[in-house]
Amino acid sequence: MSSPQVTPKPLQIAAAVIGNALEWYDFIVFGFFTVIIARLFFPSDSQYASLLLTTATFGVGFFMRPVGGILLGIYADRRGRKAALLMVIALMTVAIAMIACAPTYAAIGVAAPFIIVIARLLQGFSAGGEFASATAFLTESAPAQRRGLYGSWQMVGQGLAVLIGAVLGTLLTRWLTPQALDGWGWRIPFLFGLIIGPLGLYIRRNLDETSAFLQSRRSSAGQQSSGSILASHVREMLACLGMVVSGTISFYVILIYIPTFARTQLHLPLDQAFLAQSIGLACEIVLIPIFGWVSDLIGRKPVMIAALVLDLAVTYPLFSWVSASPSFGALLIMQIILCSLFGVFNGPISTALAEQFPTRVRSTALAISYNIAVMLFGGFAQFFVTWLIEATGAPIAPAYYLMFGAAVGLLAALFLRERAHDAQLLVTEIVEPTAA
Repeated sequence: MSSPQVTPKPLQIAAAVIGNALEWYDFIVFGFFTVIIARLFFPSDSQYASLLLTTATFGVGFFMRPVGGILLGIYADRRGRKAALLMVIALMTVAIAMIACAPTYAAIGVAAPFIIVIARLLQGFSAGGEFASATAFLTESAPAQRRGLYGSWQMVGQGLAVLIGAVLGTLLTRWLTPQALDGWGWRIPFLFGLIIGPLGLYIRRNLDETSAFLQSRRSSAGQQSSGSILASHVREMLACLGMVVSGTISFYVILIYIPTFARTQLHLPLDQAFLAQSIGLACEIVLIPIFGWVSDLIGRKPVMIAALVLDLAVTYPLFSWVSASPSFGALLIMQIILCSLFGVFNGPISTALAEQFPTRVRSTALAISYNIAVMLFGGFAQFFVTWLIEATGAPIAPAYYLMFGAAVGLLAALFLRERAHDAQLLVTEIVEPTAA
């Protein structure tokens, strides 16, 4: 028998939440300060060219996510969840330090954008391994009847990252002059992230490896190769990819694009857009663990399917109403409803995905499904939405993209295996799927 898990449960949750929050915080803050970074690190005679170079650098991080996800997923499945979690947060901390301390183009010339590009590549690589490793760790550490609740804290980290980034961005743009913001103010959010990194590293160093991983490693001698096991779970990987596509589209439209939509299409002040976003985010964060717990009682699929069906039903009417009568109150109501439904969906999603795979390949399979979906539908979300608005001539075109994501999620949910009430799934699971 493997030694029992002795790490305090709150410490396990904190270890996953801090790392996941730092992962998304890096990406969000870089996006919020794109215009300033463009001026300081990618100067050009054309403002458009400068901004294009910066957004391209932002996108580079997404292309590195599948690479990092696969390599770090394999590392987590071979060396352990703790080893992967430590490596991921160490790489994240190095990347954010490079951006926070990078000299500008005016100081060192072409070396400045080179530093930013390298940092973004490192961020993408490390972020690619965070979700899979942390999700595997949380679900394998949870009591059998609380896997949904434990896994839900993974998504709480994402919500907290966006909320903190939005609040810091709003405060800095309000309190500092444009000169101060360009001179040193833009570094403050990155320096704040640099504080989070060592804290997360310290917490993760004191974790114990999960019993499920230790047992799987001891029982894997003479069994199928990892490649064979992955090949036998293609259906599950495709189903997970579809679910992540749905969640990723919602994340980047509802939480990232809506402030831009409010400013450009509704012509509302940016501070009102950020306030509505922050209130909606607070609703989402509260609901995530609640519906993670609910999924432990009634199953993962009923919760996620209900959220997706409601998304399909209310998205178009909400966007039509807000576009016809733009106001802060209408925007706030729309954000509360959409963010709340997103919170319901996010409650069980992490655990549902982790439960599809055996311990021996869990991190690798999760990393492949998750990061391919995020790269394609997260990195290009704002591009797709902008193109839809231009192609259709309809300001409410983001609703079409959200509805497409909900439809993909509903289709994928039909192929997910419901395993919420399989008490022994992560404890005495069969390593070879065909051995049953």
